[in-house]
Amino acid sequence: MLKMDAVQKQLLQEVAELHDIPEGAYNLRANGESVGRNSTANIEIIGKTDKSGIDIKIKDGTKNESVHIPVVLSESGLKETVYNDFYVGENCDVLIVAGCGIDNCGTQDSEHDGIHRFFVGKNSKVRYVEKHYGSGNGTGKRVLNPVTEVYQEENSVVDMEMVQIKGVDNTDRKTIAELKAGAKLNVRERLMTHGEQQAFSTYSVSLNGDGSSADVVSRSVARDNSYQKLDLCVNGNAACSGHTECDSIIMDSGRILAVPSLEANSVDAALVHEAAIGKIAGEQLIKLMTLGLTEAEAEEQIINGFLK
Repeated sequence: MLKMDAVQKQLLQEVAELHDIPEGAYNLRANGESVGRNSTANIEIIGKTDKSGIDIKIKDGTKNESVHIPVVLSESGLKETVYNDFYVGENCDVLIVAGCGIDNCGTQDSEHDGIHRFFVGKNSKVRYVEKHYGSGNGTGKRVLNPVTEVYQEENSVVDMEMVQIKGVDNTDRKTIAELKAGAKLNVRERLMTHGEQQAFSTYSVSLNGDGSSADVVSRSVARDNSYQKLDLCVNGNAACSGHTECDSIIMDSGRILAVPSLEANSVDAALVHEAAIGKIAGEQLIKLMTLGLTEAEAEEQIINGFLK
């Protein structure tokens, strides 16, 4: 059984869909301390000795295994920076689940800054899921500043799901990726802000090898007085293909700045970007309201479908 209280367990469920100790390799962290760790024959988790964090080493040929490393904070005023490095061998196929949940019922800000680096071997496939969630009725802020660095060897594939849809007051996400020949990166970001929340999300992807590709798609909703800035950049340095897309719904007095950018440094780089910001279409609301929903219920249905 997990050595966590009810609030911490609820946070764990929100960010990692865990009700108890997961199968496979895991490192569970609560209020700045490890509350559970397990390695397997193919996946070794080692605590760093020079800073807070862990090294995750995945052997060549590891397939159909998972690593869970969620973090929960339920103490007001706690601030931490954690460094986690993933070394994925060649010819692997693994799932990595991270994420952080903060419950702040106090007056001081609580903050978790997670710096994750991924070194992905040749022909390996990694699915990475990172969810952020905030709760608590205190006046202290819930702050999350993730940094993700991805270094992909030849013909590797990384699928990233980055989700933040509730309760985080301030976030500044930075994602950097460098791809060698034949490597593929697929990113799906889902973001919702409300109240006075602010969210900054920056992606810089360098396609350095022939046949490399990236597809970076962000969907977001800004409600109330919240503000978002989405900055998606793809650098084409070889015979590669890249696509970025910012698709956003703005509501109330929300504000959104979308900055998709492309840089082609090779005549054989094929790069495309798309950006769209708009309000919920009136005909969508009317259609749902004719089915018996209130306007508020219709809005929620549309938003939920948009962010799936």
